[in-house]
Amino acid sequence: MRKFKKVAVGGTFDELHKGHRVLLQKAFEIGDRVLVGLCADEFVKQLDKPHVTASYEERLEELKALIANLNNSGRAEIIPLNDPYGPTVTDKCIQALVVSEETRLIADKINKLRIGKSLEPLSIVVVKMVPSENCAPISTTKIRRGEIDREGRLTRKQGN
Repeated sequence: MRKFKKVAVGGTFDELHKGHRVLLQKAFEIGDRVLVGLCADEFVKQLDKPHVTASYEERLEELKALIANLNNSGRAEIIPLNDPYGPTVTDKCIQALVVSEETRLIADKINKLRIGKSLEPLSIVVVKMVPSENCAPISTTKIRRGEIDREGRLTRKQGN
């Protein structure tokens, strides 16, 4: 039996990589239902990413395929995120939030906002960043730069 009825996880999920899979697998491991917030195109523009980001539709299709591949389609709901918080600050049914070490501070802010609205704080489950071959965290930016592939394997010499 899973620990929570409803869990949330969110992100841009561009160039879906091993780190994203670990994050999503944790959410499905601990939650009966998983609400996946996918950053909308307008929100992505506000994030000032150092690289081009695939369109919402492209990222949505890839995310759906991954969730289906993990045999969790029936337990997932994917919604567009227009801000860093989405429904986590208003939905009293969400019990937990799965975040990476990188987004832990957003989770703390969400709980402050929930408490301010007289909602129970969420249980925060922090997933460690997944290292690439050179021990640095896997990131979409590094994939887009051609430094690593989606599994974290180096694709060209580093630092020379």
